[in-house]
Amino acid sequence: MVKAIRVHQYGGPEVLKWEDVEIGEPKEGEIRLKNKAVGVNFFDTYIRKGSFPVSKMPYTPGAEAAEEVIAVGPGVTGLKVGDFVVYCLTPMGSYAEEQILPASTAVPVPPSIGPVLAAAIFLKGLTVEYLIRRCFKVESGHTVLVHAAAGGVGSMLCQWANALGATVIGTVSTKEKAIQAKDDGCSHVIIYKDEDFVSRVNEITVGQGVDVVYDSVGKDTFQGSLACLKPRGYLVNFGMASGPPDPVPWTALNSKSLFLTSVALWHYIATREELLEAAGELFKNVTSGVLKVRVNHIPTVASSTGPCRS
Repeated sequence: MVKAIRVHQYGGPEVLKWEDVEIGEPKEGEIRLKNKAVGVNFFDTYIRKGSFPVSKMPYTPGAEAAEEVIAVGPGVTGLKVGDFVVYCLTPMGSYAEEQILPASTAVPVPPSIGPVLAAAIFLKGLTVEYLIRRCFKVESGHTVLVHAAAGGVGSMLCQWANALGATVIGTVSTKEKAIQAKDDGCSHVIIYKDEDFVSRVNEITVGQGVDVVYDSVGKDTFQGSLACLKPRGYLVNFGMASGPPDPVPWTALNSKSLFLTSVALWHYIATREELLEAAGELFKNVTSGVLKVRVNHIPTVASSTGPCRS
């Protein structure tokens, strides 16, 4: 038996229970892992609250962890007991002392990246990789608008876009976050509670608009994001923190020949090859110093029950 956080009904952090579970031994193509550090993500709270229902109760939350391989099932190649790996997304179950995963989801971690950093960067970093390299390929000379620029994804997105030579405009909610966004490579920072971001973007770009908007906020920023785009610009929605956007008429896109897409990470790491390539790009940018990741808080089981407390 091992310990895991279990959820028996949807609700607030009070539904998180620290319980004994039996996870068994790895089957064909599986590995058993001991968790060294677990990533806590905002999406975990959506699932816990029932916004994205699970197929079966009770369940163990969490979809990101840095782990040591402690057992290998039949047919597994390329991984062995003692290897240090990281995974994200599927299957859920990382809020536990140990778990079993398909070997195909585990990615070896470079020696220079420790467990806490690996668990902090993997899901968010893979998200930034596909947003900036494959969804819309950011290049030198582009002007980029990033909402929630001081958030986990936003922070890395600003750093990476700046390193590629783009002019980065970030929106944040406070002066403290504005300082961080500047440190992360934003040429311009807009505190959206104090000024209208559409007007400021128009002023900054001298009426030209931006090449791409990365929007994880959703409803509250969606219409303004469209207004900020230059002709043939891209609005990339990858989250709905304020709720789903209102329907948009096609004429709103046609007026400037705009591109609109709503994206999810799992479609960009659908194969083992895509996963390894994306992880390689992420690790390269972390080890080279392009991405400087802040780990501001390390919750424990006692403080959460620790994780997912919102």
